[in-house]
Amino acid sequence: MTNVLEPTRDRRATLVDLLDRILDKGLVIHADIIVSVAGIPLLGVNLRAALAGMETMLKYGVMKDWDERTRSFARKQAWKKEPPLTDGEHVLIRMFGSHYYSKGIYNTWRPGYFYLTNERLLLFRSEPDEVLLEIALEKIRCLELKREEHLAGKERDLLYVFLEMNEVAILDAENTAELRRAIEGILEARGLNLEKTKVLPLLNEKTFDFLVEGEKVNHSGRIWYLAAADKTSPATWKPGLLHLTNKRLCWRSEFDCKLLFQIATSQIEIVAVETRELGVLKKKTVLTISYKNAKGVFTATFSGEERKLREWERFLRENASRCDAASLKPDLEACPRYNEESLVEEQLKEGCRVCGWVSPRPKEKASSPQAEAA
Repeated sequence: MTNVLEPTRDRRATLVDLLDRILDKGLVIHADIIVSVAGIPLLGVNLRAALAGMETMLKYGVMKDWDERTRSFARKQAWKKEPPLTDGEHVLIRMFGSHYYSKGIYNTWRPGYFYLTNERLLLFRSEPDEVLLEIALEKIRCLELKREEHLAGKERDLLYVFLEMNEVAILDAENTAELRRAIEGILEARGLNLEKTKVLPLLNEKTFDFLVEGEKVNHSGRIWYLAAADKTSPATWKPGLLHLTNKRLCWRSEFDCKLLFQIATSQIEIVAVETRELGVLKKKTVLTISYKNAKGVFTATFSGEERKLREWERFLRENASRCDAASLKPDLEACPRYNEESLVEEQLKEGCRVCGWVSPRPKEKASSPQAEAA
């Protein structure tokens, strides 16, 4: 008896679920296909394929030779052209590297060659020839190194260059420590003093402009959030950053930098890391946060690396109860239809993100006895 695989349809699964599965874990396709006409076999297909993101491929040792050859070719090509220099400017050190670009609608590492001159730091690529990054030495305020885990569990040092107007450039070089020492040496020779250690920002986090007065971040990290566009659409996973402050817990979209989830920390009831069935992703470890407000009890679901989820569980249990949320409550207002909370300022300007409901507070103030008296 021949076993036949029948296709099934899962309405809960979305394209985002499939892409997340491919990029995170990968897919292996193993199939034997026979094409026949009138019972006569004509074509045979023996299919073996692995489909995954490049980081996953490299993690499991697939395509490593191709990746190394590609990087080697890029290094050789980079030497063919040189960046334009001004009169009296000369190169002190150069090395292969990249910088983290996050000013457009996408975020990525842009590779090239670093050129440190007596006047500035450049990141230049030769094909097509373009200066990707240019930093005048007198604008550098602070330099910090941060070690982080990269592909296949490898570690690397990132150089954070703090500039004027609170701008930060994040660099990755062949020898990041040497690049830092060279920059510090030039600045010292020119009599330019660096500031003391600064708090390192998160990758892809431009500013903490969502903070209110007196609010500070206690813990932040990249995490996936199960967000619903409205009551009729299925929830989908979206990448972003979760922030625990001294007043609230909020999640910010990585694509458009909008706050799609925020609650006062005093509203948190239960925090747990558990395994759930989630569509085509099957079983997945998630962080669930149950919270309570005037409309009832609700649950927010987040996902990511289990180690990081455990960290969040510990941070929330240890710190959330100590956070001062009282001063934030008057600034939050919830949409009566979908229970979507947001800052009153957002409600007055843009309305509810789901249905467009606008806070009636201005009308209430206008009809108050004090307003009439005025």
